Amino acid sequence: MSHGAPPPGPPELALSGPAGAVARALARLNDWILDASMLALLAAALVLTGSVLMRYFLKRPTEWQDETSVFLLVGAVFMSGAYVQSYRGHVAIEALTGLLPERVNRARLVAVDVVSLLFNAFFAWKSWTLLREAVTDHQTTSSSWAPPLWIPYSLMATGMTLLALQILLQIAARPGRAGRAP
Repeated sequence: MSHGAPPPGPPELALSGPAGAVARALARLNDWILDASMLALLAAALVLTGSVLMRYFLKRPTEWQDETSVFLLVGAVFMSGAYVQSYRGHVAIEALTGLLPERVNRARLVAVDVVSLLFNAFFAWKSWTLLREAVTDHQTTSSSWAPPLWIPYSLMATGMTLLALQILLQIAARPGRAGRAP
């Protein structure tokens, strides 16, 4: 890939019917989330830079800047996970690809997808339980600013759910599944 050239779009998932509609909707949502995540990263950088300048030059303490930046970064990282997965940009053991026979490599890819789906589905479920607890117990951070914890937990739960959905759609669209009975 050359620098400056936009990357090609994510591979379109060969799904029809309701699953195809969900895949297309998720692709559009991922594009929107990518833009929002880029803005969140920029905002976090600006907030942290402003915090450093305020503390150094104005000798003013900062209460909200660190947590605001963490919340923005948590949102950007978790919410953009499905977009990254749409390009298959997450961790996989590609060093083995050239060493394994084609059939074994296909089985390895299926196993990686299934294990990834199970892990991310569990992480999403646990994130939703943390969100519920944060909302019902009115949990906040321990700082003097004390923002509510439902903010990062909602971003984490939503992002992990979208990531699990993206993996599920990619498993459903796996080449070689067409024509097989469910």
